[in-house]
Amino acid sequence: MNEQAFINGGGDMAGRPRGVEDVVILRAAAEVIGRLGPAGLTLAAVAREVGLVPGTLVQRFGSKHGLLVALAEQSVKDADATAGAAREEHPTALDALSALVVDWLAPMGTPERFANHLAFLCLDLTDPQLHRHALAAHLAQRRAIERLLADAAADGELRAGTDTAALAGSVQAATAGAGLTWALERHGTLADRVARELRTLLTPHTASRHPARSRTPEEA
Repeated sequence: MNEQAFINGGGDMAGRPRGVEDVVILRAAAEVIGRLGPAGLTLAAVAREVGLVPGTLVQRFGSKHGLLVALAEQSVKDADATAGAAREEHPTALDALSALVVDWLAPMGTPERFANHLAFLCLDLTDPQLHRHALAAHLAQRRAIERLLADAAADGELRAGTDTAALAGSVQAATAGAGLTWALERHGTLADRVARELRTLLTPHTASRHPARSRTPEEA
């Protein structure tokens, strides 16, 4: 989730620096989370990532807690947008689904990064405000998964009568479990492990003329 920031310099009439959008800062924050974990996430570290001064981030987000809330809110927006984009970029809804869940876990592509993101999830579970936003992001991802599964059912990729709502929940559970299992066992890549577990989960629900085949990023 890293993105090269660009700075135009100067400011607007309200004194807000131009050139670095909030979404770029939030992606930089996600990068810092993966690289440094909870102890290393500071407004100063994120500011360095995008070439700003910490005071600018204080003006925009108020505090580290405010930055984390904004990051969770952005995750909701991203989940609502990425399902449609994935569907346009892949030939089938199931291929799009595989690419989508792999993309969501891409920032956790090493065991160390996975551990750092997991540490932040622990904060989400204990802080009421962060939990509310983390839950909203989780439910937005569920909607995105269910939308792609509904497309797959409509296109005949899934067996008639498949409960796509229930299956969406299983996809989320399998994805989360695959990540944790991979981080413990450390065999292959996270992308390959997630794609394989998704394929195993979907195969019993796949119509015979559409064998389940969750493609890895190298094949896409």
